Amino acid sequence: MDRKKRITFIVNPISGTHSKSVVLRLIDEFLDRSKYDYAIRRTEYAGHASEIAADAAREGVDIVAAVGGDGTINEIGRSLVHTSTSLGIIPCGSGNGLARHLHIPMDPKGAIHALNDGYSKDIDYGIIDGHPFFCTCGVGFDAFISLKFADAGRRGLLTYLENTLHESLNYRPEVYEIENSSGTVRYKAFLIACANASQYGNNAYIAPQASLTDGMMDITVLEPFTMLDVPSLSFQLFNKTLDQNSRIKTMKDRSIVIHRAKEGVFHFDGDPMMGGKDLKVEIVHQGLSVVVPLRPRRASEPPSNILQHFTDFIGRHPFASSITGRHRQLLLLNQQILRRLSKKK
Repeated sequence: MDRKKRITFIVNPISGTHSKSVVLRLIDEFLDRSKYDYAIRRTEYAGHASEIAADAAREGVDIVAAVGGDGTINEIGRSLVHTSTSLGIIPCGSGNGLARHLHIPMDPKGAIHALNDGYSKDIDYGIIDGHPFFCTCGVGFDAFISLKFADAGRRGLLTYLENTLHESLNYRPEVYEIENSSGTVRYKAFLIACANASQYGNNAYIAPQASLTDGMMDITVLEPFTMLDVPSLSFQLFNKTLDQNSRIKTMKDRSIVIHRAKEGVFHFDGDPMMGGKDLKVEIVHQGLSVVVPLRPRRASEPPSNILQHFTDFIGRHPFASSITGRHRQLLLLNQQILRRLSKKK
């Protein structure tokens, strides 16, 4: 008889959107006890999840499962790289970028069933300025918004959209140099995103072609744009076609250095950090084992649609029968949102 595996669930009580008591009850009810002995550990301070995960890995625990958002996953994952302990995920965050890319169900019960499957795969991870990341990192506007969003009283996609649209009215693009394997290229950019996974979270695909297993990162450069470009950029961000936009420049590489004129903020998996003028970003091939569904479930909901999010935001309902119609309505909705947000200045 095969020995039962050990799994430790690390719960961040204050992060995410799901009630942790409900999730813990579902673990108790649906985790396969014939396969697993499990323990629950709750974090008590910043960085505690990393400490718990590192201890578990040293003790030979088979799986450490994050019950929380992308920040909790990052904390745990960085302690499990290059160990024999696999990362499990019960997504409870506002974005859940890594879980979505891996097709881990967003509902806790489904995620627990994926853990019961016990199927692990090795994925890549990235490092920016010495900080590991698993989804994305970057500089520019998304890092600036991460800093703003970290202090937001409300969380979720609509808070992010409101902050994003409001701050974009005043944000000034910077000039960057990207030193890659082919040489150095110079861009004036609104943002530079280095992606291991394809999305930020919430099905916002900043790098639609990114793979977690190819040993490469996908670099997306968004050049300066006008407000007239916002509807098409938004539409393509949520429909996996952003790389087709004329304002977007893309490249793939294993390692780059981003040079900027002054010190400033960067982000890794949505967490902001202050850094120097020169930032090295690299991908480490197959450095982390992750438990994923044996057979990814068919999506039970259509791909996230920025039109729906915008209309929810202003309390209206869309009517669009074609791509042209959607773009026309997006433009009208975008103008209304910008007028509303401009009044808050």
